[in-house]
Amino acid sequence: MKALAPTDFGKWLKDNHIEIYGWINAGGNISTATDPKKNANFPAAYMYSADTFELDQAVLYIERLPNTVQRDHIDWGFRVSALYGENYRYTTSLGIATYQLQTLNNFQGYDFPMMYGELYIPWIAQGTLIRAGRFISVPDIEAQLAPNNYMYSHSFTYGYDNYTNTGINVAIQLNKNWMVQLGVLDGTEVALWVPSSKDPGKQPTLEACVRYVSNNAYDSFYICADGINNGTWGYNNLQWYGATYYRKLDERWHISAEYWHIHQDNVLDVSQGYAGTPWSTFRNPPFEAHCNPGQIQCTAKEWSALAYLNYKFSPMDNISWRVEYFDDQNGQRTGFKTPYFNYAIGWQHWFSPSVTFRPEVAWYNSLDTKAFDNGKSDRLTVFAADIIWHF
Repeated sequence: MKALAPTDFGKWLKDNHIEIYGWINAGGNISTATDPKKNANFPAAYMYSADTFELDQAVLYIERLPNTVQRDHIDWGFRVSALYGENYRYTTSLGIATYQLQTLNNFQGYDFPMMYGELYIPWIAQGTLIRAGRFISVPDIEAQLAPNNYMYSHSFTYGYDNYTNTGINVAIQLNKNWMVQLGVLDGTEVALWVPSSKDPGKQPTLEACVRYVSNNAYDSFYICADGINNGTWGYNNLQWYGATYYRKLDERWHISAEYWHIHQDNVLDVSQGYAGTPWSTFRNPPFEAHCNPGQIQCTAKEWSALAYLNYKFSPMDNISWRVEYFDDQNGQRTGFKTPYFNYAIGWQHWFSPSVTFRPEVAWYNSLDTKAFDNGKSDRLTVFAADIIWHF
């Protein structure tokens, strides 16, 4: 925006409250995985490829933010985002350039994780924001976009979560403490034009959330039911029930915590294969379940508990500790029927407002089976770092 400002186009953007900006995010890791196959860190996310330096994401935003801190006029906004890099593998929505992942299995690719319009109506309650299009799922501590995360690596809690929804979400600010959200979606990770024959999870879907913020804004509770429909096994038809909690302890310390339980129904057992399913030709189909002996299908369940402790020791430096317990009860999310334990420590340093550096070390343990290093180990240690350059 600084480069565009002196131009006629830049002046037009400013007059119309439109911004164009983004970032480039690249990083690498060294891990204890020994298998030469590139996915040896899996199911650790997003850096599933061991001993690799990669372009994680190059992102461009074009947006207009509605003015939501006034009560005298209706306002509008929009956001269009484009992403290229390894992280497209985690954001891909069925029907939006899916060939990259499911036909070619490209290591890097492109996606458009946010494409929506917004309308702000100040006279409904204390303000109501209507969002329509493709947007990031709610609520979650982490998100796909690099600057929105404490650390370079992601927890299992987010790595195997809902990512994006397409539909309408209405957020109603009842008063300074309470906000409610109601939404109607077409499922999870599926484009509007995909027929239900290609994804049984493509169906009318509900979401409902409530958020409470204390008077001093030191505490925030955010409870949601997201992606709620009949639960039939789909491309990523996750029935998500969970909550996040934030607590500011003082000007240097704060904590973030999340818990969720998700499930899908009628998931085929791993003994059945993919013949007759919409994903029989996919390179990266949704995992089947490890059902009880004798079952050819079952309800696949997972639950997770995650917490971050964060300490800001200077205006340009922050340290985050992550601890997590993730139980993939039927192996449908990670491919392995096992609980996981993960803890990590990372440092975020801002060289300037435009450049962020995030080194970290993370330890992973699969408790019931060997899930890491392509099934060779129940433990994994990953040293990693990335740089975010904002423009």
